[in-house]
Parts: sequence; structure tokens; C-alpha cells
Amino acid sequence: MRHITIIIAIGLLLGACADSGQEGTPETLTILSHDSFDFGVTEETFAPFTEATGIEVEVLSAEDAGALVNQAILTKDNPLADVLFGVDDTFLSRALENEIFEPHEAAHIDTVDESLRQEDDLVTPISYGDVCFNYDKEWFETEQVQVPTSLDELTAMAELVTVEHPATSSPGLAFMLATIEVFGEEGWLDWWSGMRDAGVNVVDSWDTAYYADFTRYGGDSSIVMSYASSPPAEVIFAEEPLDEAPTGVIEAGCYRQVEYAGILTGTAYPDSAGELIDYMLSVEFQELVPLSWFVFPANDEADLPQEFIDHTVIPTDPTRFEPEVIAENRDHWIDQWVGVMDR
Repeated sequence: MRHITIIIAIGLLLGACADSGQEGTPETLTILSHDSFDFGVTEETFAPFTEATGIEVEVLSAEDAGALVNQAILTKDNPLADVLFGVDDTFLSRALENEIFEPHEAAHIDTVDESLRQEDDLVTPISYGDVCFNYDKEWFETEQVQVPTSLDELTAMAELVTVEHPATSSPGLAFMLATIEVFGEEGWLDWWSGMRDAGVNVVDSWDTAYYADFTRYGGDSSIVMSYASSPPAEVIFAEEPLDEAPTGVIEAGCYRQVEYAGILTGTAYPDSAGELIDYMLSVEFQELVPLSWFVFPANDEADLPQEFIDHTVIPTDPTRFEPEVIAENRDHWIDQWVGVMDR
């Protein structure tokens, strides 16, 4: 009887652990994220969290948001990590439909603007960035050309514009969505048709658009699709100190991308994973966001670095679509876009 009692007791203990989803405190938590996040992580990034909890943090890198979500879905029954960070509006519905996240309401969620949050707070907003046209100030001053203030004005100078392909580039997809919002379902393809006929340049990636085709770096396009945070990056990484950013932001056609973090279903440590997400939304971590990843912190209480205050524009009315709308229409819209642009 004593052996049976011990077996029952062990079984009850294991059952309690299984019900809690967590067996003690882990030595390490793993974040599954994209390359650009991994690139910005240093030894100091998660040091305060480790000091407070004793838990080390590792980053497992996927190429981009799409690859990130696909990996999480394929390994749902045996997750590669405890937390996923970097899923944005364009892929969020796919993640939610496949139920890869465990519920968690972050400790600092009330510091986040309602417009950035999802209705059930299943995922936590960590950062956001605005995809916007950037222009080369020196080129416009030298050529004495007025900077366009609307997408309609861009058509007349389309041969000076480079955009990214929406099927291969996140900013390319974001801008395509912005044109659908601006011109509506009945008019957006006509605008693209006009841009095609007027000579707009389309490339596969942001790197090519910015560092190969932008007049700032020796290319032929004085306007490229980039980010509202690109001008402060120009100042921060300039070889010589700059009083003014050499590039500016055109607010017309901007699209706001929000990046979320969530606890991956099946982690052995959901409580600790939740604590990590809480830390990522704390002011301490959020104030690292701008200079580490050149996006904006989701926590309204986080202070921006002076370079962001002095040299960027936060669009007053950027476009956003609900993730469900994007998921339902994304492939169809891209097919329509390709049908127009490949003629």
C-alpha cells in the first residue's frame, strides 16, 4: 500500500505541474524572432531581466516575419522557443488561426495606445514603425523641384520613385495596402497602372531600394519607400556629425506596422515567458527600442532619444488594416497588383 500511495502522490504532483504548464524556473528562455531583432540584441539587452529573475535569454533567428510564423506553426506541437516576437499585422491572423499563442495580459499593457492593441490582448504590442516614402533633400534643393505631398502628385515624377515588390518585401506589402486605403478598391489599381506607365521602379527588397537605387547612395531615385525612422538613422550613423537629416519623410501613403510578442503554446514555462514579455513592455526595455531597432516603443511612457525627436516625423494618420482583412485579401490583392505591374 505504501508503494501505491507514493505512486499516487507522484502522479498528483506531476499532474499539478502539467496543469500549471510550468515545472519550476528555467535556466534559459528562448525568443523566436526575425533577423533584424537578433541583430540589435546585445549582452545588455536582457541583462536586467536576467538579474531580476536569474533566467538567461537566447534569441533564435528566422529570416523575416513570414518565416517566423511558418516555423512557429510547423513546430507548434514541439515549440522551438518560449516566446515569439516580430509577428506584425500582415501575418498575425495566420498565427492566431493556428492557435500558436497562450493567453497573457502584459503587466504594462495599459501604457499602450488602444490603436496598437488587439481586442483580446492575446499578443502584446512591443514596437511600431511607419512605412513611408523618404526623399533626398539635397537632390530636391539642387533640382529646385517641389517635394510631393500626395500620391497623385507622385505619378508625375514616377520615374524618380522606387518601391518594393509586395510579394517579397514587408514595406512593399505595407505600401500596397496604403494605396488600397487611399484610392479604394475601385481606384487603387488605376493609380498603380499610372505609376507603371510613368516609369516607377520596382525592386525586391528594401536594401536594394535604399542602398542601391536612392540618389543619396548613388542611385537614380530621389524618392524611395522606406521608414519614418530612416532620417534619424542617417544622423546617428553619419560619418561626420549632422545638424539636420539629409533625408525627409513624405506623410502621404504611410502605413503603420505593429510588432507583437506572444507566449508560444506548448512552452514548459508559460509563467516565466509571460514575465519576459512584461519586461519587454517595461520602460527599461522600451527605451532601448528606438536605437536598437529603429522603430518606436509601444509603451507611451518610454522617452524617445533626442535624434528621434529632432529628425523624424510621426505620421498623423497612417493607414492600418485589421489583420483579418489582410489575411482574407492579401494573396488576391498581390495577384491583382502583379497583373497590373507585369503588363
